[in-house]
Amino acid sequence: MNGAPRLITTLGACLVLAACSSPSAPTSGTVASTAAAGATSTSVPTSSAASTPPASVPTAAPPSPTRTSPATPGPRASQPSTGGGPAPTSYRTTVVHRSTDHPDDLVLDASGRLLYSDYTNGTISRLEPDGRATVVHRGLDGPEGMVLFADGTLVVAEENTNRVLAYAPGATSPHVLAVLPGRAVEVTCHEGVDGIAWDATTHTLVVPDPVTGTIYRMAPDGSNRTRLSGGFVHPVGAAVGPDGAVYVADECGGDVWRLGAGGAHIRVARASMPDDVTLDGHGNLLVTDVRHVNHDVRRWSLSGGGSTLLARSGLIEPQGLLVDATGRIYLSDDKSNVILRLTPVA
Repeated sequence: MNGAPRLITTLGACLVLAACSSPSAPTSGTVASTAAAGATSTSVPTSSAASTPPASVPTAAPPSPTRTSPATPGPRASQPSTGGGPAPTSYRTTVVHRSTDHPDDLVLDASGRLLYSDYTNGTISRLEPDGRATVVHRGLDGPEGMVLFADGTLVVAEENTNRVLAYAPGATSPHVLAVLPGRAVEVTCHEGVDGIAWDATTHTLVVPDPVTGTIYRMAPDGSNRTRLSGGFVHPVGAAVGPDGAVYVADECGGDVWRLGAGGAHIRVARASMPDDVTLDGHGNLLVTDVRHVNHDVRRWSLSGGGSTLLARSGLIEPQGLLVDATGRIYLSDDKSNVILRLTPVA
C-alpha cells in the first residue's frame, strides 16, 4: 500500500523475524527464521504485551446497513481456516520471491498461486510454480488491494483514481465497479482507495475511502453502496471476521478499529501507521506498521491477550498480508522487493 512515506534505506544482509520488548511484562516464545534457500536458521524470542482495554469512540454515522442476500460471483477463492485453537508460537520464514518489482497487496487464486499488485509499475503479477512472475494485468494507475472471487473475477483498488475496478475471467481490460467520492492526491495521507475486503457473511465488498475517511459496503457489482462508518483520518486497510465484524486500519490516524453499532470506532490494536490488516483463523488480527521507527508486523489477540511481534528486523516498508487455509502467512515489502512466507512450525 502506498499511504505511508516511501522510505529509502538499506535492507541489510537478510530479512529475519525479530522481537522487541513492550512496556508490559513479556511472555517469550521462539521464532525460527530462514532468509533464503540454503541460509542458516536462527531462533530469536518473540514477545507479548498486555493490550490497553479497547476504547469506544462514537462517530456520527447512520445505522448499520441491512445485510444483503447472497450474490454472485460469490466469495473469494482462498480464505484462512477458522478452526481456532492456539496460534503458532514459531515460524519458518522463506523468501518466495525477490525481484525488482514492488510487491504490495496479495491474494491467492484457486490453484494456490500468489498474485501481487505493484503500485509503482501499475501491474498485477502472478507467481508461477517454477518461481517466475508473470504480469497478468498492466496499465493500472496505482493498483493496491485485491479481492478474488471464486469464479475468477479479480477486484482491484486503483489508488490514484480512487476507483474500484474488476477484471472478468479472461478479460485484459477492467470495468469500473465504483468511483469513490474523495479526490485522490499523491501526497502522504491524501491518497485514494487502498485496501478492500470481502464480507462472506453478507456477500458484499467493504471499501474504505481514505480521502473522505469513510467506510462503504457495496454489492459485488458495485451497486447498493452504503455508508458503514465515517470519521477516520485515512483508512487504508480492511478485514472482515467470520462473524461479520469489520476491522479498519487508520494509517494516518493510528491504530486499528472494529466497527461497532451505529458505526462507532472500537480500538482493537495499537499501531503508529497501520497499513494492512487480516485475520489468522485463531482469533487474532495481523497488522503491518509502516512508520519508519517501527516497520513491523504484529499479531494482536482479539480476546485481550496483547500483541506478539512476528517480523521486524530488515523490513523497510511491510505492506500486504495474507493468511492461507493452512495458516501460512505471506508478507510483502515493496521497498526491499520481496515476498516472504511464514510457515508455522510449532
